[in-house]
Amino acid sequence: MDFFNTWIEKGILDRLNDLVEKDFIQLTYSEAVELLLRAKKKFEFPVKWGLDLQSEHERYITEIAFGGRPVIIRDYPKEIKAFYMRQNDDGKTVAAMDLLVPRIGELIGGSQREERLEYLENRLDELNLNKDSYWWYLDLRRFGSVPHAGFGLGFERLVQFATGIDNIRDAIPFPRAPGSADF
Repeated sequence: MDFFNTWIEKGILDRLNDLVEKDFIQLTYSEAVELLLRAKKKFEFPVKWGLDLQSEHERYITEIAFGGRPVIIRDYPKEIKAFYMRQNDDGKTVAAMDLLVPRIGELIGGSQREERLEYLENRLDELNLNKDSYWWYLDLRRFGSVPHAGFGLGFERLVQFATGIDNIRDAIPFPRAPGSADF
């Protein structure tokens, strides 16, 4: 880490220690959109309820609005998330969350999975997805399930964040060169 602090990003150790010591901010997606709409900044991508947040929005929230603190955004619109995410009681949002960090944006994304068969079937119908293709997934609910969740951590983003490397391509743990993939 001393190498990265000296040669890649001066102050990275302070930034990482600072991150550990600060409380994470929690916002709903709706609150995040309101915050962005009130911002005195012109964004390249539009901000509107129902549109997915872009990296520039996520970085503004963490770096400017909350001064370098990590932010958890939850309860995203169901229209922009996967069919298997558990629908909230409002019928408009799902039990999904993203962990945003400065310089990177989304580091972790996760959600509670829909365990209620009828909600899952209705969602497949809404999206015009063929239930026959998802028979195995529906059977996981049909024959018993429990509330459960999952998440994904972007490994290259974590490496990029922890080391201060500017370009995510430099954080990929295998060589990238034209013609190097055999398949």
